[in-house]
Amino acid sequence: MSCPYKSGYVTLLIAVFYCDISLFTAQTDYAPYFYDNGPNSNNGNMALLNLSEDTPKGTQIYVLNGTDPEGQPVKYGMTFEPGSKEYFHVHPKSGTVTLIEELNREVNFKIFIRISVCETLDYEKSRTHFITVVAKDGGGIYKGKQQVMSSSATLTINVIDTQDTPPVFVGTPYFGYVYEVSSPGSEIFTVFAKDGDMDNPNPIIHSIESGADGVFAINKTSGCITLKVYPAELRREIFNIKVKASEVSPEGKLLDFAVTTVTIRVVDLNNHPPTFFGENGPQNVFELTMYEHPPEGEFLRGLKITVNDSDQGSNAKFHLRLVGPGHMLRVVPQTVLNEAQVTILVEDSAAMDFEKSQFLTFKLLAVEIDTPERFSATADIIIHLLDTNDNAPKFSSDFYIARIPENSPGGSSVVSVTASDPDSGLWGVVKYSIYGSGADLFLIQPDSGIICTQPWASLDTEVKSKYNFYVKAEDTEGKYSLAEVFVTIMDLNDHSPAFNENSLEKTMVIGAPVKIEAIDEDAEEPNNVIEYSIMKSDPDDIFNIDADTGEIKLKPYIKSMDIIQNISSNKDCTWSVVVQAKDRGSPSFSTTKVVKIDITETQLKGPLTSFLLKSRENPMQFLGLVSGVIIIMVFVTVFISTVIYVRNVKSNKILPSRRIIRRKRKPWRQDDFHQPFREECCGVKFRNEDLEIPTADNINCNNNVKGCFHRTPPSPPDAPVMPPPLPSHFRHGDREWTVPTVSASVASKTKKRSDRCKDNPVNTALVSELKLRLEQKNMANRY
Repeated sequence: MSCPYKSGYVTLLIAVFYCDISLFTAQTDYAPYFYDNGPNSNNGNMALLNLSEDTPKGTQIYVLNGTDPEGQPVKYGMTFEPGSKEYFHVHPKSGTVTLIEELNREVNFKIFIRISVCETLDYEKSRTHFITVVAKDGGGIYKGKQQVMSSSATLTINVIDTQDTPPVFVGTPYFGYVYEVSSPGSEIFTVFAKDGDMDNPNPIIHSIESGADGVFAINKTSGCITLKVYPAELRREIFNIKVKASEVSPEGKLLDFAVTTVTIRVVDLNNHPPTFFGENGPQNVFELTMYEHPPEGEFLRGLKITVNDSDQGSNAKFHLRLVGPGHMLRVVPQTVLNEAQVTILVEDSAAMDFEKSQFLTFKLLAVEIDTPERFSATADIIIHLLDTNDNAPKFSSDFYIARIPENSPGGSSVVSVTASDPDSGLWGVVKYSIYGSGADLFLIQPDSGIICTQPWASLDTEVKSKYNFYVKAEDTEGKYSLAEVFVTIMDLNDHSPAFNENSLEKTMVIGAPVKIEAIDEDAEEPNNVIEYSIMKSDPDDIFNIDADTGEIKLKPYIKSMDIIQNISSNKDCTWSVVVQAKDRGSPSFSTTKVVKIDITETQLKGPLTSFLLKSRENPMQFLGLVSGVIIIMVFVTVFISTVIYVRNVKSNKILPSRRIIRRKRKPWRQDDFHQPFREECCGVKFRNEDLEIPTADNINCNNNVKGCFHRTPPSPPDAPVMPPPLPSHFRHGDREWTVPTVSASVASKTKKRSDRCKDNPVNTALVSELKLRLEQKNMANRY
């Protein structure tokens, strides 16, 4: 089957020139480009040009046409291969190409080339074909030989495009940017589309299909997209605009088209710092009046602060920080994006004290986070504090110590107390009062705090020398504090020494002193310290007195009654001595008394005698000695009894334990005991508990007893008493006791023994029991 024949044509270039055409612009982000208007156009990119060899020199053969996407001016240029002749010249601004050398092309032969059957030319697949053509002549004699001459040439066949391909966008994908400084009419981006049929292209027109939101426009011829509004009016950060490129036929009809996406991003410039706003606009000072000590966690209601950064994205992100005294307040939020309402919370209520500071100043800072500029803003926050009654009055001291002389008249000033309340106004007014068990004799002036004695008060150190009570300072709302007042009544020397009347008659033994005593009822030293002195005696030089103790002694040289009788004619040995007792107060008081002293001489000597003589003057000393001796004797008795008791308890614990076999009680026989509990010939009575004999395999039983037995009488009779004392003829050395082993018996060796008690069974049992107990005691001592 044969394909239909399709006619075509081939252009044979008479001359082919190779050169580089250049397009230059100033420094930009995007390169300029030529318009491709096809081979039949006389302007464009001069990609394919046919010239006749007889074209006159100086002819303008073409106009180069190009543009810059950013609208910058362009310049044109043309370069040739090194060593080749330059036939053309281009004007750098207009792009006009002029022929500057004559063309010459010699033509030998015509050739007709046809397209093979069932083949078609496709411009989009192959724009150029190369064919080698061989030409032969009819032959002839050359140099004596028959020769056929031939020649070959390579033909270049350029395929001319037809309208069968839609437009194509060049340089996709497309991205454009809107900057904050842009204005309406600013060029954002230019798309470039060309007809797919490049050799014979149709004009292209551009339009926006969607995504522009009415804020972008496009030039239908150049494809330049422009901004229609200010960037601040853009409501999105990214726009995806659909752009359509359509071919237009010579008749003006729309033909094939292509659609592409242009992504336009709104780029923010960090040119706005954070700004604080009040109710009426931008503001950098905020003032507030509030009461001191607001509740912790409460926000300051009187402050209405807004902070804003007009930039976008990370350029509008910033920190908030509050700088001021202590940690009283805290700001929230601490991180802001674009805009936020500022809230300030109370953190330390106690620190917001009117008494410490009546106004507080803080700095509110807003500092950008992720920008190199780190723009910031500050605002002053001034808080005026109002006072509340938050303080109780406080005394200048926790206690006050005062001294006032006794016998001071009523209404005398004692001490002044002071309390202060830092609160203002009526809250700072303090009233004083006193109370307590010791406050009866005192009163306080409620306004001044001066403490005085009651008008009727009588202060006497000897009655009571110390008082203490509490003073109260209270404000108008009942808040108060306390302090303690200690008042000491100072002693005055208002009492004279008084002698003890019982000590005014004394009996003095030679060699021993006598003592007189006087008492001063003043409460403190030196008012109650007494000095004794002898004012007069007859004869004068016989007695000495101790000024501190009041002891009166004979002179050292008087050692017997004979000496006294030689000194004085007074034969009854009784002397009257005038003694003075004087205190050390200021002024000093004294008392004088006559002391009668009877001098005697005792025959007893030794320390005991001296003590007894002294005790005559002080009977309590003798009674104390007797009491001490009795106490010592009682203590010794208790100690000995305790030691004996402990040893007895110890002996009972140390004895080896044995299993006790209780045997059936045997009836008593008449021949064993005859009336065992009546008084025997020896006059000895025994008690039941002393005759209790243990039964334990005869280990510790009396060896003189035939068998051990255990008596449990239903009701024990009265026990006999202990044995009588030894006869008068008994001598201490006549009886000796031996200490046998455990199993042995304790036997007493008696030289003479009463025949009356020899064969009595009761006595025999008693002796055996005593021997057993002595043996147990000795064993305990040994262990």
